[in-house]
Amino acid sequence: MIHAINGQLNKELFSGYLYLAMQAYFSSQNLDGFANYFRVQVQEERDHALGFFNYLNKIGGKVTLIEIAKPQNDFSSSQEVFEVALSHEQFVTQSIYSLMDIARENKDHTTEIFLQWYITEQTEEEENMGRVLKKLKLIKEDGAGLFMIDNELSQRVYTPAVIPGITLL
Repeated sequence: MIHAINGQLNKELFSGYLYLAMQAYFSSQNLDGFANYFRVQVQEERDHALGFFNYLNKIGGKVTLIEIAKPQNDFSSSQEVFEVALSHEQFVTQSIYSLMDIARENKDHTTEIFLQWYITEQTEEEENMGRVLKKLKLIKEDGAGLFMIDNELSQRVYTPAVIPGITLL
């Protein structure tokens, strides 16, 4: 279980790294609202990683940090960015489901309870990415539509995660 949680910690850190690359892409395109969306996403992924990090420490497990893979840095469109982001969130969801399966097999009820927050969070992550992707597909990179979505995404604000029983500081 500890080994698997360390693997998830790495995936969460990679998620933040990937979203930082996406933020950089949108900044280079002068799409500040999209960049803001991913700036907030980076902060959320940091919280997710710290949740696993602090959980391991709380239960007396050993945190083992491993190399973070290089993320994709080149994108051809806003739609591609959100396709990659949604696919990545689906990958993370499956990984967390696998953690839950391991916890259940080991009758590790404490970890099951801890992971429930992440399962709920992943539903929200996929829904949010999917919603923006649907809008991008609808406008087909039309400038006026892109401007409207950019304006909408500029309103997103970071709210620190509250993971029951875990302090993120």
